[in-house]
Amino acid sequence: MKVSEPKSAMEFEKNKTYKAIVHTSKGKITCELFPERAPLSVTNFINLAKNGFYDGLIFHRVVSNFVVQGGDPDGTGQGGPGYTIPAEIGLPHTQGALAWARLPDQVNPEKRSSGSQFYITLEEVSYLDGEYSVFGQTIAGFDIIKKIAAGDKIQRIEIEIQ
Repeated sequence: MKVSEPKSAMEFEKNKTYKAIVHTSKGKITCELFPERAPLSVTNFINLAKNGFYDGLIFHRVVSNFVVQGGDPDGTGQGGPGYTIPAEIGLPHTQGALAWARLPDQVNPEKRSSGSQFYITLEEVSYLDGEYSVFGQTIAGFDIIKKIAAGDKIQRIEIEIQ
């Protein structure tokens, strides 16, 4: 699937809540998105979700007491949509934080985020604060996140605006 990097943030309505409902083979995970703090990140995530990019992909990385990670079309941890997005670092890595993966500093000194690979933290991991772009927070389905195993499917990601 061909997708392109967002050149600017979409227009977000004030007083609206943006949510991503991640439908997985284990159940639903709901994350509130933070467009006011990470507008390009949220724009990118919404665009990918609405275009079906994540449909059928797997969680390729699951590390106990750390993260579940998905969004790689290759399923290896090396793939993506063919672009990265600018870092929007600032939000903390609380338990259930939704954030972008990225390549290490030695090859990515600007800390640009992956174009599609995201992770959800299983615990508070404050040592990642200031290093990665957090753009959402799990608000329901944390019990589902804890059941995710490597290879489990992301069936689709639905975007809800209220």
